Amino acid sequence: MRLFVDGDAFPNLLKPIIFRSIKRLKLETFVVSNKHITIDKSKLITYIIVEQGADEADNHIVDLVKEGDLVITADIPLADRVISKAAHAIDHRGELYSVDNIKQYLAMRNLMEKIRECGEVTKGPKPFTQKDAHQFANQLHKFLTKYYKI
Repeated sequence: MRLFVDGDAFPNLLKPIIFRSIKRLKLETFVVSNKHITIDKSKLITYIIVEQGADEADNHIVDLVKEGDLVITADIPLADRVISKAAHAIDHRGELYSVDNIKQYLAMRNLMEKIRECGEVTKGPKPFTQKDAHQFANQLHKFLTKYYKI
């Protein structure tokens, strides 16, 4: 298993959580973004900066990801594409996307996008909190315990 981090809009609160797991498990990790971000220094982490563009980082992750890999992303369409390749996805708030739930999340996302396109003002996501980071850490630990083989 390899870890991919969708670096665009990656919360700073999650960086130490991810890094501890990378270091502890010696987990090969790729951080893909369209701007420079740093989780920490490690030979286990490869930083990939892609061209500017709406889905450039997503496309690059999908090109690289293989069955059994894990992607950290809040981008539901990316999570859907990753799951279709038999890989796994966890969002920044600790939601584990799966074959069983991704289409529901995608449908809700698309519905909200249509509502906004019609001129309706929606609240948007709530601010990212320490509680969200804690939920993410718990889900990541649970996932890695179940799926990661050293």
